[in-house]
Amino acid sequence: MARERILVVDDEPDIRDILRLTLEAEGYEVHEAADGEEAVQMVQRLNPHLILLDFKMPRLEGPEVCRFLKKDILLQHLPIILLTSRGELTDKIQGIEAGADDYLVKPFEPTELVARVRMILRRTARSLDANPLTKLPGNVSILEELQSRLSRKKPLAVCYLDLDNFKAFNDTYGFERGDEVIKAVARVLLMTLREFGTAEDFLGHIGGDDFVLITLPATAQKISEQITSEVARMAPHFYDQAHQKQGFIEAQDRDRHARRFPFLTISIAVVTNIQRPLKHVAEVAQIGAELKEWLKNQGGNRWVIDRRGE
Repeated sequence: MARERILVVDDEPDIRDILRLTLEAEGYEVHEAADGEEAVQMVQRLNPHLILLDFKMPRLEGPEVCRFLKKDILLQHLPIILLTSRGELTDKIQGIEAGADDYLVKPFEPTELVARVRMILRRTARSLDANPLTKLPGNVSILEELQSRLSRKKPLAVCYLDLDNFKAFNDTYGFERGDEVIKAVARVLLMTLREFGTAEDFLGHIGGDDFVLITLPATAQKISEQITSEVARMAPHFYDQAHQKQGFIEAQDRDRHARRFPFLTISIAVVTNIQRPLKHVAEVAQIGAELKEWLKNQGGNRWVIDRRGE
């Protein structure tokens, strides 16, 4: 079983040593950063389960790091425990307002530190229905959100997004490279929603290379166009230079036959309630599956909106 990763951020080496020794003795995997800027860079690469963050540091102080991370939907659920100086009430208030989940006063008792860490990690695991890779809402949240929208009977568009040729990419480059692709695509989806969507739009990660996006019928086409265009632009950069030059990779298909696979593309099937009423999540999923099957036969970086009536 993989150990939970904790990022310790403090400009004092002695404090980092105490935290590392205490947490490693409890079985945690500990990584260290000496200032706020280094911490931000490490979070993107490390994907920790929790951050222990000093309030006062050079370059970026603790509250600034909190605010930066909490603005990113892929990181906003990452729990942060702020380390403050004794008696500094304003530090605690600023930290909580910046998004910290808890605080610990220095000097601290190791037993209290371990208890706080365990409590925060347990609480996060219970409350967060999120994909572990992207931190986007997972299947339970997706189903609840979609059923809630259907019950309101207001116009909606449900976009099912699926990467094409992703298995061949994983087989060629390995799962770590595949995970980087998934995270990059998730960021494209988020940026597109922020630019062309509405404040009430929803993005969830079903798992693997499958996402669900809920928006309005009026914005679904523009969002789909932008996503397919951006994926087409960025896809070649996921590949090694030799594969970029030849324009494909060679891998086995699902029947274990060797064949050539073009670069990654994306298919987007859009289900709306404009032409027909939709009542149940299963009904929406079935229509989405039909559209995706049709799209797969057309070639990637395509989208289709279901305009059929009852």
